Amino acid sequence: MGVPAIQKIRIGAYIARQLLAGRRRFPLVLMLEPLFQCNLRCKGCGKIDHPPDVMRRRLTVEECVAMAEECGAPMVSLPGGEPLLHPEIHLIARELMARKRFVYLCTNALLVEKRIGDFHPSPYLTFNVHIDGMGAKHDALVNRQGVFDQAVAAIRLLVERGFRVTTNTTFFGDETVESASELFDFLMSLGVEGMTVAPAFNYESAEEKENFLGRQGSQALFRQLLKMSRTRNWHFNHSSLYLDFLAGRQAYRCSPWGTPAANLFGWQRPCYLLNDGYAASFSELMTETDWSCYGTGNDPRCADCMVHCGFEPTAVLDNALHPLKALGVWLRGPGNGQG
Repeated sequence: MGVPAIQKIRIGAYIARQLLAGRRRFPLVLMLEPLFQCNLRCKGCGKIDHPPDVMRRRLTVEECVAMAEECGAPMVSLPGGEPLLHPEIHLIARELMARKRFVYLCTNALLVEKRIGDFHPSPYLTFNVHIDGMGAKHDALVNRQGVFDQAVAAIRLLVERGFRVTTNTTFFGDETVESASELFDFLMSLGVEGMTVAPAFNYESAEEKENFLGRQGSQALFRQLLKMSRTRNWHFNHSSLYLDFLAGRQAYRCSPWGTPAANLFGWQRPCYLLNDGYAASFSELMTETDWSCYGTGNDPRCADCMVHCGFEPTAVLDNALHPLKALGVWLRGPGNGQG
């Protein structure tokens, strides 16, 4: 279990090329939203508050490929909305994989059974299933009963068919060490490759407005969870340094250019989480965005953000530039020691 060697090698080579070229700002993952429409209305989501005409629109296969080529990131995340609602999502994934992009299809899994025949297992394709808690808790957060059971059944089906499967979990303010550890134990028992985790981001347009951990609460939670992880069979889909950051052991600034977001309107400024307008091209996004305006201490919206789409690229670059430091964190275990 774990990220395939081919992915580690290709991503490592890509990062090495960027550093040898003297670049410090480069994309690692393209957040490519081919649609905003969804079959759920989750309490913490800030991506579905659009008028009906926008919700009906779709990016074409050609538009998605062009954006991926323009960006050049070796990994492409396909969120939404719910990407499996896109009738050509399998063709989008296929064309991206043909260009050696590692595709993470982010889904609530309600349509997996219906659409699974459109896909074939590949080291370049991962289904990233949204699971925010056990049973009733997950169903409450997505505003529909029975979704947890459907997602679990979909994970089992995907694993049985030989697909790479990861999960994506967002923690809100009522999360406890006990509830999180129960979820982690259960997800690993399903045979998933790894778990993506982060504290919830307070979207301005989301239904949920109050139930957030904050930076100190997030750090306290993850310090306890990561201490427990040393004796549990938990696999996280993160670098050790990002996990160390979640526990408050690394003082990172976000790198929004590491995960640029593209959708129906263009290239979203400055990142997947905030919307301060759009650039017409990836080049314009990179060169004409005032990055100094964003991040903790610069923009109040960023004050409590610890989400992986902003901070994982920082951790990955730190890992590449300081491999001995990264090795030390890996050996002692993320979240342990002083920082």
